[in-house]
Amino acid sequence: MAVAQQALDRAGSALDAVEEAVAVLEDEPRFNAGRGSVPTAAGAVEMDAGIMCGRTLRAGAVALVSTTRNPVAAARLVLEDGRHLLLAGGDAEDFARLRGARLEDPGYFLGAPGHPRAADGAVELGTVGAVVRDDRGDLAAATSTGGTRGQLPGRIGDSPIVGAGVYADNASCAVSCTGTGEEIMRAVLAHRIASAVEGGASPSDACEQSVRGALATIGGSGGAIAIDANGRVGMHFNTAVMHRAWKAGGDRTRAAST
Repeated sequence: MAVAQQALDRAGSALDAVEEAVAVLEDEPRFNAGRGSVPTAAGAVEMDAGIMCGRTLRAGAVALVSTTRNPVAAARLVLEDGRHLLLAGGDAEDFARLRGARLEDPGYFLGAPGHPRAADGAVELGTVGAVVRDDRGDLAAATSTGGTRGQLPGRIGDSPIVGAGVYADNASCAVSCTGTGEEIMRAVLAHRIASAVEGGASPSDACEQSVRGALATIGGSGGAIAIDANGRVGMHFNTAVMHRAWKAGGDRTRAAST
């Protein structure tokens, strides 16, 4: 939270703030993203990340990267390049490396402690994300994940998919999602929340209705955070815990898990 605020204080954009906030979380081994990513069934790390600008509706994403220290930074490079939206695997890493992204040996990721399990011990939910509104009223969202423990090699989750795990539009809101990726993609959860806000719902109501309705109906678990152009914040989850923190203007930072 402090990193995002510092980015905004430097006259940075919402896009800068979400990138920097998520990069800090990727460097923290307790979360399932970046350094704390969980292994696939083959014992490797395959990470995904996406970022989106609400003012331009431009987005960038990477998937199946295994040595990129901060996948969100690589996703931002894809966005800035502008030719494509999603790059995957070794080619995505080569693209990011040639543009200055920092790479690490596989041991940097696999040697880190795993992230905490959900309170009931049944499902790991460690995806990280951020949503920001800046002083210009622009919105941005970013989401990053290390996938699902034991997933099949080559599986891509919702985090880099625009409209599923990440979405931002100044006309509605910015959204970042976490949870069971297949169901989040089937529910098109992030865009569903944004559409509800554009239709007049508050971010809080939109998150609750979408998680309790569309996501839960198809057996999905997880949650979402959102912020609209008026700075209204929403968040809802149907899991035992969802670690989250939020701050508005000069107010103090607040945090919760349950």
